[in-house]
Amino acid sequence: MTKQQALYKYLLRLGDNPLILGHRLSEWCSRGPILEEDLALTNIALDNIGRAQAFLKYAAEVEGLGKTADDLAYKRDERSFYNNLIAELPIGDFAYTIARQLLIAVFEQLQFTDLSKSSNETIAGIAAKSLKEVRYHVAHARDWCYRLGKGTEESHNRLQRAFNELWMYTGELFEMYDEDVILVFDGVAGDLNTLKIQYYDAVQKILNDSNIQIPVVDYMQTGSRKGIHTEYLGHILAEMQYLQRAYPDATW
Repeated sequence: MTKQQALYKYLLRLGDNPLILGHRLSEWCSRGPILEEDLALTNIALDNIGRAQAFLKYAAEVEGLGKTADDLAYKRDERSFYNNLIAELPIGDFAYTIARQLLIAVFEQLQFTDLSKSSNETIAGIAAKSLKEVRYHVAHARDWCYRLGKGTEESHNRLQRAFNELWMYTGELFEMYDEDVILVFDGVAGDLNTLKIQYYDAVQKILNDSNIQIPVVDYMQTGSRKGIHTEYLGHILAEMQYLQRAYPDATW
């Protein structure tokens, strides 16, 4: 794998995660439990889509084949996407969405803090901008964990159940592959192994303060780094890519 190929695949990962998660969060539009949350989740979705556009635009430039961010979003098949599995899971109930947001946002805050120091100026710039948004995402999810975890018996049980179901997807966040090794050596990407302890410590503190028990799992899900996904990604892409596939190269 060349350095260009490593950078391209890494950028796809950075772009695919917010693209797919943004699509998932957009499903809450007009369905939020209260008006304020309807707006909050929709705005978080837009933050993700904006970040996806930035990383996929840069990925297209690195690939050098004349493609655009839209080409990478709408013309790749399922096995060519590298988003983490946790991002593509259905939204579930509100507690499930909040639990997922916490698990992803805490990771992203650590990741973008690291990437804001990248030797690659474009990645560092996108990471620095994203970090301002992700700090809010963490605070939003954390505060709702406090409310739900310490609220009624029903809200507590729903939040606990959500974390129990999602915990097995967190290990994949820290997997390192060939592109990571190449880019870490050049100072472009950070070593995910160094973030793992910080991540679980930060999440554990929030869960403890929310009266939520740390789930115990026997294994962690994996596969996205190789383009292997759950059944849900195919359904997302069928919805996202319908217009482009029905009317190839359509212009407005």
